[in-house]
Amino acid sequence: MFAGDQKGLQDDPRLKAISEAIRVVPHFPKPGIMFQDITTLLLNHKAFKDTVDIFVDRYREMGISVVAGVEARGFMFGPSIALAIGAKFVPLRKPRKLPGEVISEAYVLEYGTDCLEIHVGAVQPGERALIIDDLVATGGTLSAAIRLLERVGAQVVECACVVGLRDVKGQHRLNGKPLYILVEPRQQTNYSAPSVNGVETCRHDDVYLSAT
Repeated sequence: MFAGDQKGLQDDPRLKAISEAIRVVPHFPKPGIMFQDITTLLLNHKAFKDTVDIFVDRYREMGISVVAGVEARGFMFGPSIALAIGAKFVPLRKPRKLPGEVISEAYVLEYGTDCLEIHVGAVQPGERALIIDDLVATGGTLSAAIRLLERVGAQVVECACVVGLRDVKGQHRLNGKPLYILVEPRQQTNYSAPSVNGVETCRHDDVYLSAT
């Protein structure tokens, strides 16, 4: 579901501002890719706040006790949402990043595999969970996050992303879980901010968006 299709959010100017705050970097990290850079959204205080506020308005009354953020960009939005709705934030991390006992869930990428991990005891059986990430295209990472949370007994209420395709490739992977997206990927940008050094490399499975 797109936020713009939701009652009360049709033609909401906040969604347009959020979309325009996301810089598009052509041909990064390889030719044909239109990279959706949300670091510029974070530089825009109002657009960043509006992003969090829209998510908070949606989830405040859903009885969610866990906001699970997918490494790494889910960490940028998840904690603020969790604080506002009275939930705890649980990071879903890549291998060897969490210091305690963990449960792992591997998933397949285009050229290999990756893994998400969660601390044992971070989520209790029966807790209602929201999974948050910055972008979804194929759903591979979100599906791994769903499986991981369900293995520890959580009830995944919904997955939420800032950017996503209207027809998400591989949405069947989400095992019937609802998916809530704020804006569609953009193909070009007029953003004039200076380039950001040290931009983090994207995940192969769901952050690369083709220009074609």
